[in-house]
Amino acid sequence: MLRNLFSFFRFFIFWIAFFAITRATFEIYFLHKLDNASISEILQTFFWGLRLDVSATAYICIIPILVFAINWFIPKIRIKPIWLKAYVWFCLFCISLNTVLNFNIFREWGTKVSFRVFTSFYHAPSEAIASSGSSPVGKCIFIGIALLTTGIMLSHFIINYDFKKPEARPSLKVSLTALLLFLNFVLMRGGLQAKPVSQNSAYFSEKQILNQSALNTEWNLFNNVFENLRAPYNPYLYNHPIDAAKIVNELYDVKNDSTEQILTTSRPNVVIIQLESYTADVIESLGGDKGVAPNFEKFIRNGLLFNNIYASGDRTDKGIIALMSGFPSQAIRTIISDTLKHKKLPAISASFKDAGYETAYFYGGKSNYMNFDKFMTSHNIDHIIDEASFDNSHIKTQWGVYDDDLLMRNLQYLARQKQPFFNYVQTSSNHEPFVLPVKHHFSDDADLSNKFRSTAYFTDSCLNAYFDQARKQPWYKNTLFILVADHGHRLPRNTAEAYDPAKYHIPLLFFGDVIKPEYRGKKNSKLGGQTDLAATLLAQLGMPHNQFKWSKDLLNPNSKEFAFFDWDNGFGFMHSGQAVSYDNAGRTTIYNSKPNADKKATETALAYGKAYLQQVYTEYMGIDYQC
Repeated sequence: MLRNLFSFFRFFIFWIAFFAITRATFEIYFLHKLDNASISEILQTFFWGLRLDVSATAYICIIPILVFAINWFIPKIRIKPIWLKAYVWFCLFCISLNTVLNFNIFREWGTKVSFRVFTSFYHAPSEAIASSGSSPVGKCIFIGIALLTTGIMLSHFIINYDFKKPEARPSLKVSLTALLLFLNFVLMRGGLQAKPVSQNSAYFSEKQILNQSALNTEWNLFNNVFENLRAPYNPYLYNHPIDAAKIVNELYDVKNDSTEQILTTSRPNVVIIQLESYTADVIESLGGDKGVAPNFEKFIRNGLLFNNIYASGDRTDKGIIALMSGFPSQAIRTIISDTLKHKKLPAISASFKDAGYETAYFYGGKSNYMNFDKFMTSHNIDHIIDEASFDNSHIKTQWGVYDDDLLMRNLQYLARQKQPFFNYVQTSSNHEPFVLPVKHHFSDDADLSNKFRSTAYFTDSCLNAYFDQARKQPWYKNTLFILVADHGHRLPRNTAEAYDPAKYHIPLLFFGDVIKPEYRGKKNSKLGGQTDLAATLLAQLGMPHNQFKWSKDLLNPNSKEFAFFDWDNGFGFMHSGQAVSYDNAGRTTIYNSKPNADKKATETALAYGKAYLQQVYTEYMGIDYQC
């Protein structure tokens, strides 16, 4: 009997060992991110990750324990040992695959594999595959095979595949099986404490890369899937609902609702060009690299640049909602994927339609990606021009047509469109896998950072050609162009993590002949976010914007300065010259732009951020399906 019980112990130890191997693989792969960590700190990730490793192992053990019990209690049933080998190999394959998939996810998003990966793949598999186009596929396949092979070989040394049914009295069988199931249950939940184990148990350092290394990838994935599939609830209840609402309302409380008029007309045509991944790091005037977007600098000299603007999230589906509806990112959710919910949001396109504008949406890819088309049609967009509107000879990438074709089609359309018009143009060339129809400006065999610079340069050149042609059109002098990014990016500098405000810093430029001469070439440094475009734009046109309650007028001298952003399970809040980022899983502050600042100022910024995310998610949940 003891020999057989030892076989269970060996099975358990094998998975603990394999999780340690996958953790070591993760740390070797991202060794460059561990430059500032000592050997002692890296070794601690194995200790602090052990609790979740044990929990994940206990979940793997459920099926073998149940099969053993059936085989033990029903003597006539003879389950051959080969099933256990097949089960182990299957689990090894899944874990090895998840490990290598996690490399690209973590590199791009700064978080481990989550439910969001599967929702993205479900909604648009080809686009999801395209997003991983810059990944070193060969290296990942090699690592995956090496992990699987190592696991299989190691299993033959540790696991007892020739396990025999022990002889025992029925009463002893019941007792031992019950004890085994109970112990496994306790290990699954991480102990006998009131609350089961959580991601927080793996967090031990101020360095986020160490916490992410300690976090068991498989445990985190299944926990995240469970959280997304369970009955809806608000995971961000930091305050009493009344207190949270009061804090957020204070941010938008404006005593004098006035605005600084920068336009020569109150009824211009409006064209918003949403630039894919156009981080501030490619705009020289925003502290970015020189020479990546040289034409953008020319546009800045003839427009008003808002140089202190931050994206709401890290994905296009979140950016569109922030820009069009003035609604902040919901961290682990994306409202655009829920057609019944997003219909209840306001949208600037609807405001323009009510004011007599013709409306259109342009996108070079498939407009049904993440329900973009459904959002647009439900918010009074008259015409959608997407990949299906182009001849097949123009569709040259996994993202559809290149930006030059897209922008030229918009010019052709505007030549026939009745004024006043509102157009929303969404570019896509500056996206992985960063391929172009022309030679890369920063060399064809460049590294990933230079490929990104090249695609950003290409989009910049397309914009220049677009405006060169647009200036010759009769509608140009009465048109306001707005250039804004959908989100930031870790590239080209590859220094900003998911929690770093630098990753969310983006350009926002009001441009065109309708800008008063005295404002051209000027900069507005008020701190704000993508959500503020709605109120700022509509206020310039004298149109109501009270329905955009998450949006503030950046040109109102009385509006408060702040910005909010979030990622999968955390948020950042910028206020009074200080930025803080908070990890909800670890329940800890992971970024502070002023670590030596007054403690009260830091606590205030955190309090605002917590209340903000709580209220955003509360409203997201409260948007019902009733008309």
